[in-house]
Order: sequence, then structure tokens, then C-alpha cells
Amino acid sequence: MSQPLFQEPTFGENGPSHDPTAFSVSHPSDSAIYKQIGDLAKKKVVAVPPSRQAPQDIYSLASAYGGIGPQVIDQINKAKSISFHAFGDSGASNARKYFNELRVADQVTLDSASARGQHEPAAFLFHLGDVVYNFGEAAYYYDQFYEPFRNYPAPIFAIPGNHDSFIVPGTKPDAVPLTTFQRNFCSPATVITPEAGSLHRTAMTQPGVYFTLDAPFVRIIGLFSNALEDPGVISNLSKKWPDVSNIQIDFLRAQLNRIKQEKYAGAVIIAMHHPPFSYSPKSKSDGTGGNHGCSTEMWAEIDTICHEVGVYPHAVLSGHAHNYQRYTRLMAFDKFKEIGVPFIVCGDGGHNVNPLVMPRRGEPAQEPNAGSDVTYLEGPKPVAKVHKLILAKYDDHNYGYLRIDVDKQYLKIGFHQVGVRSLAQSRFDMVTVRLADRHLVAN
Repeated sequence: MSQPLFQEPTFGENGPSHDPTAFSVSHPSDSAIYKQIGDLAKKKVVAVPPSRQAPQDIYSLASAYGGIGPQVIDQINKAKSISFHAFGDSGASNARKYFNELRVADQVTLDSASARGQHEPAAFLFHLGDVVYNFGEAAYYYDQFYEPFRNYPAPIFAIPGNHDSFIVPGTKPDAVPLTTFQRNFCSPATVITPEAGSLHRTAMTQPGVYFTLDAPFVRIIGLFSNALEDPGVISNLSKKWPDVSNIQIDFLRAQLNRIKQEKYAGAVIIAMHHPPFSYSPKSKSDGTGGNHGCSTEMWAEIDTICHEVGVYPHAVLSGHAHNYQRYTRLMAFDKFKEIGVPFIVCGDGGHNVNPLVMPRRGEPAQEPNAGSDVTYLEGPKPVAKVHKLILAKYDDHNYGYLRIDVDKQYLKIGFHQVGVRSLAQSRFDMVTVRLADRHLVAN
């Protein structure tokens, strides 16, 4: 279905509007589909669609804003800092979950306009995947994405999650989830898609399901970690996934080389849906991990390239596990005897919140203390010289999102809980990275 072209992108609606009280399209139970799928979600990957850009190219925040892009960038530079949001797993597949997604969307929208204290209005939202449950159906984009975020006044970028990409057997070629995702987030032109219905948000024009967003003070390398429940997959370097090409490996290497050649001084963030680290107890007697585990091999591939090129991210963001987890990875890198890298999971954007630890065989689950040494999650052969991996803080009871602030000196990542207190008091956690020496500093 062809859509009219628009000269300029449009984001939030013109003026606030009330929350919907129900889905506009019935969301029936997916029990029959899950029964049909069986264990395919544990072994069926999808091909990675190539980007419209060359591996070394970047996608600018200014281009996403269209004609007012230069003005937006000028305002950010004059403020000497940028603020933006990030979270994953927002899509609601039933009425109970819809209420929670709307709460998250409403609070992040309210926060987007905040200019209190050191905060400037948020420049964009970076979605960490699983925008639409259960399997990225076009019919549900309006209810699960466009309607909840109808008033968010800035661009919303996204990388696909497993629920945005897994292909249910029997799906027609024109209804493949990644095709729908690309129509709404990777459009080559400024259009309003059929999924947006009567709303005015235009499709995003990011160049692909993996891309690098370049904004003042920060560069975000977004990777597509594919369609499995676990683990995340970005390549076929292991020879396990013949349907997956190595184009993201070439892309990541080219992006890190560009950062090195440019002597880029801003914050570098790598984002993907599946988390490199997600908690599970070391002892079976303490229970079992939550709904999703670590993607160790995926991160080892990324780690290898970072070490080969000599560029390491200041932080790593992911979703997938439906809770908040912040890890501190203390490691040697390049000329630094020790750097601290936050690995943050924020997968409680509206779909669900799951306990960090589940009981095993009737035994009570033992939750870890904040600050616990969990270096065993690295696996037997980490690529990096890791001194320690620490589970610094977590929240497995509340929905929430990240508010990230970056200037020339610091990267600050705060986790805000939704619905437990006022917006001004919603921040539950904060980590600050000093860009020059990669040290974590007191807030």
C-alpha cells in the first residue's frame, strides 16, 4: 500500500490526549500459536537484512529531525549536553499488560519535556527491542506502539527484538515481522505507514535494523541480536547459524575503526536486545535464573573486535530480560590498567516484570545482594582481561526506563521507576562514567 510522502517528519500529536481504555484490535490468546511453534523459538534464526548504508557510515540525529535538524543540534550544543531515553520490551499483549505499558509511555513522555535541574528535554528515545508482541504482527503496531507513544515529542529509534523478528510458520512473505519493522523504523522516505492509523507520527528513516546513531556527545552502535529466545546471535562466526551472515561483524569493525581514526572523544554505547549478562545463581540450590540468561558467545564476538581495533564502549545497553540489572565490569583494556564498564539491562518497559531468580524444585530462590561478585557469568574463557564482574544494582519488581545524560566529560545513566513515586523522585539508580579515563565516579 503506497503512502503519501511528507516534507518533514512528525513525532508527537499536536497537544496531549487521553489514554485509550482498550485495544482497538482484539488481541486473542497466543496459546495455540505457541503450541504450534514448539521449540522453534529456541533454534530458528532469521536472515539479517542489509543496511542501506555502507558499513562505515553513520546516521545523524539531525537527519532524523529533517529540516529543523540543524536547529536541534545547535540547541543541544549550546546546552553543552544531550539527554535521551532508552528501554526495551514495551509491547503489551493483553489488557493487564497494556495498563503497564501506558504507565511507562506516559511517564517517559512527561519526562521527555522536563528541563528541571541539570536535565534538558530528551532528544530521542532508543528502543532496545520487542516493540510489538507476540510476533511483530502489523495489526498490533497501532495498539502497542503508535497509540501508547502518541504524545512522545521526539524521534523513537529501535533495534528489533526476538518478538519483532521471529517468523511464525505459515506467515505470508509480505507479513514477515522484520518487513513490518523496517516499514515503520527503516523507511527510505518520510511517510505515515498503515500501522500508524489516524495518528501523525511518521516512520523513522534509520538505515537498517542495525545502524549507528550519531548525536552530539554520543554515538550509539545498535546491533540486531536475532530471533531466538536465547541466546543472542549477530553472526555465523561460530558456524552454528548458516542462515545468518557476518555483515554485522563487518559493520561493527568498520564503526570502531572510524571511531579510532577520528579520535572520537564522545561517549560510545553499544546496544542490542539480548543481554551479554543476565543473572542466574552460581549454586543450583539457590534457584535458577529469571526468564532469560546471558548471551556469552555473542558478547565474546563483540569483545574480540573491540580488542582487535582498540576501541571499547563506555557502556552496553540491552533489554530482553524483563527487569532492571546493572553490572560493573572491571577490566584491563589498551593503555588502561583498569576501566569500569556498565552493562545495563532495561527490559521492563511495559510488557512484564519478572523476578531475577526463580525457585527450583520447590526450594526458595535466594536473591543476590547488590554488589555481589558474579564473575562466573563471564564463562570459562572471556576475551577480555576481566578483574571482576559485579552485580551493582537491580530492580525486579517495578517497570521503568533509562534517562541518559552526556556531556564532554561524563556519561550518566539513570534508571527511573514508574508509578512508585513522583517523577521528581523516580530515579532508583545512577551510574556515571568519566569519558577520558573510563572510571566510574561518585554521583
